[in-house]
Amino acid sequence: MQATVHRFDAATGSGSVLTDSGEVLPFTGRALQGSGLRHLRPGQRLSAVREGDEVVELRLGTIRGPEEFTP
Repeated sequence: MQATVHRFDAATGSGSVLTDSGEVLPFTGRALQGSGLRHLRPGQRLSAVREGDEVVELRLGTIRGPEEFTP
């Protein structure tokens, strides 16, 4: 899904994103570590992978992974 960084705490690597559907979802430092990113800024656009009510993976920009394409 596409999202915008809503809040980011550089000390913990956690924060939240605002999805294009209007939901605010949290993410932990683990989601950030897996992305290879070090810092995020509010307003930055990301692709996010959601599990339940939490973001578990972040990707820079709006590049979709192969699992997001439907034939």
